[in-house]
Amino acid sequence: MIISKQKGLKEILGFLKGAKKIFLVGCAQCATVCKTGGEDEVNQMEKALKKEGKVITGKAILDPPCHTVKAKQFYQKNKDALSESDGILAMVCGDGAQSIMEGTRGKKVYPALDALFLGMVQRGGHFIQKCVLCGECVIDATAGICPLTVCSKGLLNGPCGGSKNEKCEVDRERDCGWIMIYKRLKELGELDKMKIIRGAKDNSKALHPQKIEG
Repeated sequence: MIISKQKGLKEILGFLKGAKKIFLVGCAQCATVCKTGGEDEVNQMEKALKKEGKVITGKAILDPPCHTVKAKQFYQKNKDALSESDGILAMVCGDGAQSIMEGTRGKKVYPALDALFLGMVQRGGHFIQKCVLCGECVIDATAGICPLTVCSKGLLNGPCGGSKNEKCEVDRERDCGWIMIYKRLKELGELDKMKIIRGAKDNSKALHPQKIEG
């Protein structure tokens, strides 16, 4: 899921300076789990903006907002309220905000969230990054642990040698990613995979923007 944080109210009011009437949009999936753009957060934002003199023309929680078809359906359902607004405050990730912009025929969209990373939910309010979307997964050889993510240097062929007491030299509070991989491979009886030498990463697989057509 996409992990996000909400921008500060001061920043949001800064880019809403020229907009009086606002339509609020939240996300029923990732932003709801992160508590940055679910129904409760949208209602809280409504109260905060009204207190600052803004007029809320409507609000909606899309499921999901990052689906252009859903965004178009949202536009048709809320066309009148949207036409009255000066713009949409999107309490969704960047992808969702752009989908809403396209689905509403170029309506002005203001981002209320900062998308941080693709991550795993450990428990309520606690998230950890597990994938960097490199386009060339290698976890079959690293015991299901992504070296590009857990290693601060993104090394593909074993540890750098700078770790101390099993901690990373870049951040002494973090476990060394490659020691984690080594221990897991040992548990699985697959230590021979540590001998695999990988070539340079094919960074062309992570070029932007990307598109898949099927």
